[in-house]
Amino acid sequence: MTRLAVVVHSDSGTTRTLAEAVREGAASVEGIEATLHEVDRKRIVEGRFEDEALLEALDAVDAIVFGCPTFMGSMSGPMKALLDATLQRWYGRVWSGKVAAGFTVSSTPSGDKLSALNGLMMNAMQHGMVWVGLDQSPLNADHLNRLGFYVGAAAQPDYSAGAAAGEPPPLMPGDRETGVVHGARVARIAHALATNPAAG
Repeated sequence: MTRLAVVVHSDSGTTRTLAEAVREGAASVEGIEATLHEVDRKRIVEGRFEDEALLEALDAVDAIVFGCPTFMGSMSGPMKALLDATLQRWYGRVWSGKVAAGFTVSSTPSGDKLSALNGLMMNAMQHGMVWVGLDQSPLNADHLNRLGFYVGAAAQPDYSAGAAAGEPPPLMPGDRETGVVHGARVARIAHALATNPAAG
């Protein structure tokens, strides 16, 4: 069984909606066990992320998909704190060769989401991970990758949809589906590499 983890920080719940879509897509691939883990800001103590159990869970998988909102043109603080906490794993090359991917949500179509995605990708590359982007063209009738991001999945809340009290707004049409497609692609590539290491 190839193991894939989606690790997400979400404040409003909207990014978690996209994370669930990515996990759903990954889990739809035969031979994949997909789990969802949340970055809890309460585990940040004096600026440092302290959740060794989560980090050990990520050590044990074949692929990690990172997700967070884009805040002020960059990845969210809790996600950055998690990534900063991986330094000892960087020294030991613990995550080298794992498959990685990313996704993000911001309130506007751009919102400088590329900066957040690049930050997630750069961290993965520092670890020697194999980054998987999105291969869907925005020139389709299904609104897949409608925002035209290829480095990872990007989404935007639909504030006009009128979410129920206490619920996050849904994603814009096509964005959830983009997450599902991206999760499935990452899972297929991770499974191919896990079952045929010589291909990597």
